[in-house]
Amino acid sequence: MIKTKPLLLHTLKMINTKPLSLLSLPPTLPTTKMEGAALLRSSLSSTNRAFFSFRPRYSRSFSSSASSALRTNRHRQIPRPSLLRHTFLIPAAASPHVARRFSSLSPRAVATPLTPSPSESSGVSDEVAEKLGFEKVTEEFIGECKSKALLFRHKKTGAQVISVSNDDENKVFGIVFRTPPNDSTGIPHILEHSVLCGSRKYPLKEPFVELLKGSLNTFLNAFTYPDRTCYPVASTNTKDFYNLVDVYLDAVFFPKCVEDFQTFQQEGWHYELNDPSEDISYKGVVFNEMKGVYSQPDNILGRIAQQALFPDNTYGVDSGGDPKVIPKLTYEEFKEFHRKYYHPSNARIWFYGDDDPTERLRILSEYLDMFDASSAPNESRVQSQKLFSEPVRISETYPAGEGGDLKKKDMVCINWLLSEKPLDLETELALGFLDHLMLGTPASPLRKILLESGLGEAIIGGGVEDELLQPQFSIGLKGVSQDDIPKVEELVMSTLQKLADEGFDTAAVEASMNTIEFSLRENNTGSFPRGLSLMLRSMGKWIYDMDPFQPLKYEKPLLALKARIEQEGSKAVFSPLIEKFILNNPHRVVVEMQPDPEKASRDEAAEKEILEKVKAGMTEEDLAELARATQELKLKQETPDPPEALRSVPSLSLQDIPKEPIAIPTEVGDINGVKILQHDLFTNDVLYTEVVFNMSSLKQELLPLVPLFCQSLLEMGTKDLSFVQLNQLIGRKTGGISVYPMTSSVRGKKDACSHIIVRGKAMAGRADDLFHLMNCILQEVQFTDRQRFKQFVSQSKARMENRLRGSGHGIAAARMDAKLNVAGWISEQMGGFSYLEFLQDLEQKVDNDWEKISSSLEEIRKSLLSREGCLINMTAEGKNLTNSEKFVGKFLDLLPSKSPLARTTWNARLPSTNEALVIPTQVNYVGKAANIYDTGYQLNGSAYVISKYISNTWLWDRVRVSGGAYGGFCDFDSHSGVFSFLSYRDPNLLKTLDIYDGTGEFLRQLDMDEETLTKSIIGTIGDVDSYQLPDAKGYSSLMRHLLGVSDKERQIRREEILSTSLKDFKEFANAIDAVKDKGVSVAVASPLDVDAAQKERSNLFEVKKAL
Repeated sequence: MIKTKPLLLHTLKMINTKPLSLLSLPPTLPTTKMEGAALLRSSLSSTNRAFFSFRPRYSRSFSSSASSALRTNRHRQIPRPSLLRHTFLIPAAASPHVARRFSSLSPRAVATPLTPSPSESSGVSDEVAEKLGFEKVTEEFIGECKSKALLFRHKKTGAQVISVSNDDENKVFGIVFRTPPNDSTGIPHILEHSVLCGSRKYPLKEPFVELLKGSLNTFLNAFTYPDRTCYPVASTNTKDFYNLVDVYLDAVFFPKCVEDFQTFQQEGWHYELNDPSEDISYKGVVFNEMKGVYSQPDNILGRIAQQALFPDNTYGVDSGGDPKVIPKLTYEEFKEFHRKYYHPSNARIWFYGDDDPTERLRILSEYLDMFDASSAPNESRVQSQKLFSEPVRISETYPAGEGGDLKKKDMVCINWLLSEKPLDLETELALGFLDHLMLGTPASPLRKILLESGLGEAIIGGGVEDELLQPQFSIGLKGVSQDDIPKVEELVMSTLQKLADEGFDTAAVEASMNTIEFSLRENNTGSFPRGLSLMLRSMGKWIYDMDPFQPLKYEKPLLALKARIEQEGSKAVFSPLIEKFILNNPHRVVVEMQPDPEKASRDEAAEKEILEKVKAGMTEEDLAELARATQELKLKQETPDPPEALRSVPSLSLQDIPKEPIAIPTEVGDINGVKILQHDLFTNDVLYTEVVFNMSSLKQELLPLVPLFCQSLLEMGTKDLSFVQLNQLIGRKTGGISVYPMTSSVRGKKDACSHIIVRGKAMAGRADDLFHLMNCILQEVQFTDRQRFKQFVSQSKARMENRLRGSGHGIAAARMDAKLNVAGWISEQMGGFSYLEFLQDLEQKVDNDWEKISSSLEEIRKSLLSREGCLINMTAEGKNLTNSEKFVGKFLDLLPSKSPLARTTWNARLPSTNEALVIPTQVNYVGKAANIYDTGYQLNGSAYVISKYISNTWLWDRVRVSGGAYGGFCDFDSHSGVFSFLSYRDPNLLKTLDIYDGTGEFLRQLDMDEETLTKSIIGTIGDVDSYQLPDAKGYSSLMRHLLGVSDKERQIRREEILSTSLKDFKEFANAIDAVKDKGVSVAVASPLDVDAAQKERSNLFEVKKAL
């Protein structure tokens, strides 16, 4: 699956933790978890830099840590911009593949004193390393991450190993191969999928899925970059961790796929023919995944830009695969690629955490000693792209819906390759700082000027990017009229020239520096393991044979940069960089993209013509054989693994599982009549706080304005401060503030739980500043800037349109929820298809009826702000909590005591009709759902085990493996009772609905041994106990408080999970039949597939053209 780039400047990168893959579950959709979003582990979420990144990565897998981000939709948070752009909480409106949320100057390692920790004494003696076949190359203590790091070389093969020891219980392993492709057949991507489909020691169809079912992993994934492939795992349980490591090592070195042609067909591509009289079609998981990728304009533009910037090296092709080229890949080429590159000599191996470093080498030696040295390191080396002598311009088209207004739907992006050779650390650091200054916040000048120009709807381009061998810079706009494309280019160039000539505001430089230093100290990687963040950062140098420790040691270069800015001034530091690397750099590629309403149908027709020629060239015997092979593959895909194969995958026992849920220290108090929740946890002197306001006084018709209200609070000015000054003040004084709505059903209650949450963080010594600024944005911001509000509407509309194409499953899920419960309806009004329709209408009204809109925003504020119904949540060390109370009291004193508006009741739902939302795409997103509480079902913890099992067996095998979709899964929202089925990048529509309807019968026929049941229980506990950083623990406790989930109930549900039996599975079949019998279906789908479905099942859907 496509990923945005994970790293920015490798010394300062923030990981994009959007689920990078979802073999089992696509991004932004919830999995079954006991507390839903109550298990969120994010710091401040933000959408303020949702640029579209152009460095594709693909990934195969799903991890339990990814799943917590998915669960945000269960509570329907729609986070809005904040000043620190964290990636860890995925907003409902985000696209899983192209939205880029990062801070180019947000280092992800903690700024700690350069003093040894207890872990420094842990290590491996030279003698022990020699006995195990390794030689120690270097050994360092890295104070920034308080770790002892050793670099080893395996003497026999030359494999390189970094062993990082510290006191972090969240252990990480990763093995990375350089895998540069020569063409766009997608060979590295298909191989990344395929090696996890069985191996020498684990000869079942997909050991990866067995790990999903029954592991306590905190991360389980695989990524394909343009030039390398990564296989990382993480766990806090040492036994589980080493199980994961062994499965992954056996998978990459001894996979079954190099002997099993059917795995290549399943994961890559094959001809499918069910009957000789029917048409032949292409099938394959990666093939369909990439069809989805190539249906999204931002992704198409990104690929064109990358390939045009790098025409002469491996980056000039698509490692993920072009659907038009994938069917040219042969099995022989596939096997040879594995033989050539998946070798220890070509490997970089990473260990991190508190486990025994000697045991790490012992495990590796068992595998590496089986190999001799190879020439792979020389053959896999990535060559530099030579710089152009003059700029290049490219014009392409993208698929657009027919009959729509295409006047302002062009895209233009200007891209530079910055250097022919890798940059030194100081220059990289300065470029990262420059990127943040130009684009990092809504107040950043390049970003602000482009958006305020009115020339386009939203920014595209990733700014400075350096995950590849050579750094690039990209910036542009989408939603542009064709006549305005030259104006966009001129505006970009003139703004850059002005910045080079005049430099940056001192306050902006201070705000950026505080953002950097705060993020360094905080070291908050959200649900992403810290060790994996460090691994990916290190790999940015290591993979190119440079110093792997350099990216981890940023303190001295950062201090040097600060000193240089202090001495020479920021203009002397940054202006030469703009001039050298951008303005005077001829290696520039301008990419224009125009909408083409006929492109999708032309592409479909071209594919059909190719397949018709293939069939015409076959004899009757050939066709009969192809039909037989198709059935044989499906039979294999749908046949369960034998028990002896399943037993080969190592797993834990129930005795390894704690009998009680993880406790979070919570003290409930009162300040000025307002309830205060306090969590005494070590946060490295950072104070995290949430101020919660009740939305129950808000008029129903104002709900769709709430997300824009939240954005306005952060991006409009006050009487005394412009929005730029306010933005910079927040950047200088805090770690960021965000404002967003949160809505959920509450089990056993008719009314929805609906709140506005103001979320902030700061060093504890600046708690006064934090609460003062929160008060400022809530009470002093003026809703008077019509032009800026119009920009917000355009940006939101562009974001929602992008979400429809890339995350149609999220749109479908929200739409079904809106038909089934009030909380779902509220959420859909603020972040679903109804919200897009509202934005399209509002865009026309801003100019004509601004006064009414402005007064409506003010009315929202009046209905929300009061001490009545307010709640404050704080997470920090005890002394800092106590010291902050006086600032909380001052903040509360400034709030009105009561809302002037009476409480209202929202009691709306969308009609319970099946809907098809038609978009220009080559793949579908298919959903079906029902409320199983309406059938009389009483919640039992076994439901979490069962729904996880359904996703990882029945739906995995039928929707993904056999059906060819990129993902198929289910979700049970225990708060509302809604049980949902969803698919992602699915070539089918009716077939998928039929599979959903067969789930009850699957459960009734299920035969499960004790070992399989135990694995399912353990995997579910792994989800419930998913690893959380301190801020996320405090936030989880807040969510549980709001939703009425007590510790007593958590204990009851845990006991029910641990005692789940086969009988529970059989009985759940009756509840799940409600989806078949009474469920509603929503599909976000292509016109051709919807037409075919309507013909086959007369008027199944009410059809709406969405794009």
